[in-house]
Amino acid sequence: MPDAEDVRRIALSLPDTTEKTAWSMPTFRVAGKMFATLPEDETSLAVRCPKEERDELVLAEPDKFWIAAHEAQFAWVRARLAALEGEDELRDILADSWRQAAPTRLLEAHPRLGLPAGG
Repeated sequence: MPDAEDVRRIALSLPDTTEKTAWSMPTFRVAGKMFATLPEDETSLAVRCPKEERDELVLAEPDKFWIAAHEAQFAWVRARLAALEGEDELRDILADSWRQAAPTRLLEAHPRLGLPAGG
């Protein structure tokens, strides 16, 4: 089961990522743009997720994913760390969110980052 230290280690391994405390919790940013946070006493992860995909995730796996009321209008989803299947799933979630926030120059410099093997 991944924990907050796994989130921190994987997030900070992504290009041009920094950690900054905001709203009394750790946040992770690529080129200054937030792509992940560790809310709920670091027992969950909030990441960028297109609203259509987010709604599908929540419906498909409600024990794992949910939408915080104050984030409902934004393209963010929460994931319970204890419900994740392991480090690979955590890495995929973080890399996907990173790609949504990263500037074009970084996406072009790391075209395969976070994509499924063979993708």
